[in-house]
Amino acid sequence: MADALDAGPDEEFEDLLVFLRDARGFDFTGYKRSTLGRRVKRRMADAKVTTYADYRDLLETNTEEFSALFNTILINVTSVFRDTAAWTYVQSEVVPELLASGDGDGEIRVWSAGCSTGEEPYSLAIMFAEALGIEEAARRVKIYATDVDEEALRVARSGLYSAKSLEPLAPELRDKYFEQQAGHFSFRSDLRRRVIFGRHDITRDAPISRLDLLVCRNTLMYFNIETQRQIVDRFHFALGEGGFLFLGKAEMLLNDSDRYEAVSVRQRLFRRRPGDPSSRHPASPVKLRGRTGTEERSAAARSRQLRDLVLDALPTPTISVDAEGTVLLANELARNAFGLTPQDVGRPFHDLEISYRPVELRSLIEQSRHEMRALRVSGAERRNGSDVRFYDIYVQPLKDTVGQPVATNISFTDVTLSVQLQVENNRVREELETAYEELQSTNEELETTNEELQSTNEELETTNEELQSSIEELETTNEELQSTNAELETLNESMRIHTEELNEATAFLEGVLTSIDAGVVMLDADFKVKSWNRGASELWGLREDETVGAPFFGLDFGLPVDRLRSAVERCLVSGRRSEPVGIPAVNRLGRAVLCTVTCTPFGERRTGVVLFMEGVEKETSG
Repeated sequence: MADALDAGPDEEFEDLLVFLRDARGFDFTGYKRSTLGRRVKRRMADAKVTTYADYRDLLETNTEEFSALFNTILINVTSVFRDTAAWTYVQSEVVPELLASGDGDGEIRVWSAGCSTGEEPYSLAIMFAEALGIEEAARRVKIYATDVDEEALRVARSGLYSAKSLEPLAPELRDKYFEQQAGHFSFRSDLRRRVIFGRHDITRDAPISRLDLLVCRNTLMYFNIETQRQIVDRFHFALGEGGFLFLGKAEMLLNDSDRYEAVSVRQRLFRRRPGDPSSRHPASPVKLRGRTGTEERSAAARSRQLRDLVLDALPTPTISVDAEGTVLLANELARNAFGLTPQDVGRPFHDLEISYRPVELRSLIEQSRHEMRALRVSGAERRNGSDVRFYDIYVQPLKDTVGQPVATNISFTDVTLSVQLQVENNRVREELETAYEELQSTNEELETTNEELQSTNEELETTNEELQSSIEELETTNEELQSTNAELETLNESMRIHTEELNEATAFLEGVLTSIDAGVVMLDADFKVKSWNRGASELWGLREDETVGAPFFGLDFGLPVDRLRSAVERCLVSGRRSEPVGIPAVNRLGRAVLCTVTCTPFGERRTGVVLFMEGVEKETSG
C-alpha cells in the first residue's frame, strides 16, 4: 500500500490539505511535506485506504475520522520541565532579569504557544511561583496557553495528570503544587486561575501582544521555511522591548540577527532587539476625530488625486514597489515608456517585463533593501523593435520612521542621446579604449573572484540550513517514536490486566472442580477429555494426566462407558441436561458400586458436555 501512496500525484495531497482547511479550519499547508505526508499515510494505512482521493471521500462520509487524523498529525509529546537544562537556565538567568526590569509591581505576561496538554504552562507557573512566592505569582503573573488541538486543550484545562506524567517533577514540588484526587494529581487552583487556555493557530490568528516571555518549543520544526519566517515575524510583534523568545532544542533563528539577539544558542533562548513592531505588522486604521465617514472618504480621495498628479508631474519614469514585491505606483511616463497600464498597479513586480528588461531589477531591489543604500545602473539598453533607448536606473530604498525598509523607488533617466555621443567619442579614442578594456578585464577577474566567494558562501549557508532541517526531522521522528512507545505501553498494560483476570478465573475454576468430591469429567465436541477432577481420580483410579486429551469412550476403567454414549450424544445435540443414569460399576478399590451419571451441556454454543458421577457401594448379602 505504501507504493501506491508514493506513486500518487502531489496535486491530490495538496487538494486534501485544502479540503481539511476549508472543511474543519485546520490549515496544514504550511507544514513540512515530509513530516505531514508521513503522518497522513500512517492514518491512511490504519484506515485501509490507498489513495488521497479515497481518503478524502472517507473524511466526507465519516466525521469521526477527522478526529483520528488530527490526533495522528498533531503529535502531543510533552512533559513538565522538558529538557531540564534549558529550563534551569531560564529560571536562573531570565526570570531574575524579568523581575528586575519591571517596576516591582507590574504584571508579567507570558505566552506558551503550542502548549499541547498543558504541562508547559503549568511548568511556567511553578517556575515563577518559586521565584516570587505563590501569592505574589498569583497576583502578578499571567500565562496565556494556546494550541490548535481542542482535545489536548480539554486535558490542559482540567489540570489533572497521572503520577507517571509528573515523574520528571521533584516529589517536593509535586506535593507543593498538585493535590492528589482519586489516583490523579490536580494543579492547585490559585495558580490555575492565572493560566488562560484558548485555541489559537500561530500561522493565521493575531498574536498576543506586550509579552515579557514567549515559549514555543518544538513547534516551529513542523513548518516549512516560509511559514516559520511568518511565525517568527508574528512573535517579533508579540514581544515587548527586550522580551525573551524560548525555542525547542531542534529550532534556531538563523537569519534574524537584526531582530533577535542570541542570549544562549545552546539553550535556544533569544531576546527581541529594540524596534517598532508595527513596521512588520500593519496597524488597524484609525478614525480621525471630528470627521464624518463621508468627509474622511472625500479627504482620502483628494489625497489620492493629489498624489497621482504629483507623481505624473515627475520628469522621469518612476515605479514604486513595496516590501512584498507588489507594484504600488507607476507614473504616466513609466506607463508610456514601458507599456504599463493602471491595472498593473497592485500586481507582483516580478510578473512585469520591466522587472528583467532592460536589466534584472529584482536582484537590485533586494540588494538595495539588504544594504539600505541607493544603487545606480548606468546606460541600460532597452530595445523595442527598431527603437533602442538607454536609461540610467536609480534604485532607492524607502525607510519608515525607525529605519526599516517599507518600499523601493525605481526611477529611469533617458540617457539615449548621451550614450550615442559617447559611442561617437569612443571611435576617436582607441588608445583610451584599449586601456579601458584592460581595466575592464581586471574588473571582470575581480568580479569572477567575488562571485566564486559568494558561491562558496551560499553553499555554506545551504549546508547549514540542510543540517538544521535534518535536526528538525530527527527531533520530529523522535517524538513520533515516543508517541508510539506510549501507545505500546498502554496496550501492554491492558494485556497484563487481562492475563491476570484470566489467571484468576482459571484458578477459581480449578479450585471449584478440586473441591467437588464427586467425579466431574468435561468432554469436548469430539468426546475427548478436557478436564478430569480429583473426585474422578479417587473414584476410578485414573490420574488427570492419563485421561486429558484421550477419547472418553476409549478409556478402560471400572465404568462401562459405552452405556453412556447415547445419553451423552442426546445431551450434546439437544442442549438439555439428561436424566440421571444408574450404571453398575467397579471403583478403584475393586468394589461394586452403583454409579449415577448426569450429563449437562457446556456453554451456550454446546461446545462440549460435563459428566457428574457419584458412586454408591452395593450392599452384599450375608
